[in-house]
Amino acid sequence: MARIAVIGAGMGAMAAAARLAVAGHRVAVYERGATYGGALRRYERDGFAFDTGPGLLHLPAVYRDLFLKTGREPLESCVELSQVDPASRHVFADGTAVSLPNASRAGVLAALDEALGDGAGERWGALVNRAREAWDATRRPLLEEPLWQDWRVLGRDPYPAVRRRGLFGRGKGPTTATLAEIARRELADPRLIALLESHALAYGFDPRSAPASAAVLPYMEQTFGSWYPRGGMRALAEAVYERCLARKVEFAFGAEVTRILEKDGRAAGVELADGRVAEAEFVVAGVDPVQLPGLCAGREPWAADDVRPGPGPGDRAPARLTVCLALRGGRPADAVHRTVVHTADRGAELAGVFGDGPGPREPYARPTLTVLRPDDSSTRPDDGHEAVTLSATVAPPGPADRPDQDALAQEADRLAEIAEAAVPGLRERVLWREVLPPTDEELVPGPALAGRDGRFLRPGNRTRIPGLYAVGGRTHPGGGPAHAGMSGAIVAGLIVNGDDWHGSV
Repeated sequence: MARIAVIGAGMGAMAAAARLAVAGHRVAVYERGATYGGALRRYERDGFAFDTGPGLLHLPAVYRDLFLKTGREPLESCVELSQVDPASRHVFADGTAVSLPNASRAGVLAALDEALGDGAGERWGALVNRAREAWDATRRPLLEEPLWQDWRVLGRDPYPAVRRRGLFGRGKGPTTATLAEIARRELADPRLIALLESHALAYGFDPRSAPASAAVLPYMEQTFGSWYPRGGMRALAEAVYERCLARKVEFAFGAEVTRILEKDGRAAGVELADGRVAEAEFVVAGVDPVQLPGLCAGREPWAADDVRPGPGPGDRAPARLTVCLALRGGRPADAVHRTVVHTADRGAELAGVFGDGPGPREPYARPTLTVLRPDDSSTRPDDGHEAVTLSATVAPPGPADRPDQDALAQEADRLAEIAEAAVPGLRERVLWREVLPPTDEELVPGPALAGRDGRFLRPGNRTRIPGLYAVGGRTHPGGGPAHAGMSGAIVAGLIVNGDDWHGSV
């Protein structure tokens, strides 16, 4: 039995902790904050409750496996999960709207044909079929196995080439494409393009630079469905935390780790801000990997030829602006859980969020907006009220920027105006609102993607410092509740089976 110190109580870290405890190890989790769950945060006030991180669960099999492997109680006995149907409603700039059924390929194609015209479903279905090929080619190395040492082979985009037509393109496949390029080439209809690109934007990916393999994002959602835990996504975090406690994992909150200890060249425990020292044979770091060199007294956990953490020089990740609305009046029976209201000018939106050349970013006033209206009595004080969450991917604040309350209020007003396409009369129903200032911590990082020379991969879970492992959404295999859970499974597999373990989990 080994002593294992886990830094952070995010979903990936807790998934690793539960699995390691079941394997017979003594596991202690040190979290600098006051609670667990990482990005699965919840804002509560006056009987209202709002998910302020991810609002839905995709790939629920990840947590079903976690609960199966760590105890007799299955996931569904600990969390009340239900499929959201329709999975989403999309309102496009021209006023067209379409509701997409949950986990039904035929239903999605029929809905697109009915709303957007004959042929729309066929074009979308063809693209999703190609996305399935990319998924099949990369599912194991990008989800179930430790990051390959020869990771550069994943720099090739697995999205299959579509043979070009015409005199000069006959018989030739396209060069490596971006998501935006395949959207224009294969979908043509601006509404279908908006549908595809919105999946990337929700994870903070710029469709103009994201690889074509990002088409797996709508494929995963359409294939494996969208699920909602009663009590919100926070209920999933609570269930994982309770499973950790049941397996004798120890938690210390308000316990900031300031240094990772080393002995004989390997990780040997952690030192806390109050001077306490916790010795361990293994350290699992559930923090942003860019922080690890500082915690390791400047020693680099990854070699020069490894996938390196953090954005490139001068890059700033996008942020999320969230508005929690407490509404008078009950939720209508035909209300849709999730509605995406698409921008009228995607080019201006992308330039505002990601930049368009070396100049300053010009924020776009009417971004693509996600509106969440869960049918969950635990989110509201009674049936005469409703809790609605608005969120948009926006440009990040500058390093020295402080939230300007007047500017935030104006942005919240604009989002509420946009949201009326999903909730008619919304502004007249507002009892109160809470505006969460945009930070990159509010935006869940996207899953790792193949292609684009590996620029969309995440640092590996196995570091070059023996005994030190990295876990969570900013490491392999990337962000989102499901991928964070797989990160924890991979780390547990490496510690239990040794660094030569190749998966699959």
